[in-house]
Amino acid sequence: MSELSHLDEKGNARMVDVGAKPETDRRAVARGKLMLSPATVALVRDGKTPKGDVLAAARLAGIMAAKKTSEIIPLAHPLPLTHVAVELVVGDDGIAIEATAATTGKTGVEMEALTAVAVAGLTLYDMLKAVERGARLTDVRLTEKSGGRSGDLKRE
Repeated sequence: MSELSHLDEKGNARMVDVGAKPETDRRAVARGKLMLSPATVALVRDGKTPKGDVLAAARLAGIMAAKKTSEIIPLAHPLPLTHVAVELVVGDDGIAIEATAATTGKTGVEMEALTAVAVAGLTLYDMLKAVERGARLTDVRLTEKSGGRSGDLKRE
């Protein structure tokens, strides 16, 4: 009925059977940005936010979220992650977020990297909302992937 792998022949959602696929090294990188005012950026840079070290909290939240992706994305497979990293870079107009996830397995880690970025961004928003309600989490996207049948991808 469809080329979408998460739909059966009747159009019903299903988890894809990856049992026959070979295990390969897989890696994914996702990015996003929390847009902030210059005043809030200055508070983050100076370590003067009301809730403490927002960068450390967001980094840990992103890593934890990647590890729990299959619990919050209904059709995602649980994966034995071999690596997760979340990098946060404070710029003039906000905080850039990059997450890398890796595994050796039968399915990719794109959702884990994307989930890490989204949750890190939401954690930053939560910890900064007392000083800026207008923060915006933007441009959450997959920028790289390697391994698996569909091959490699690299884009900004």
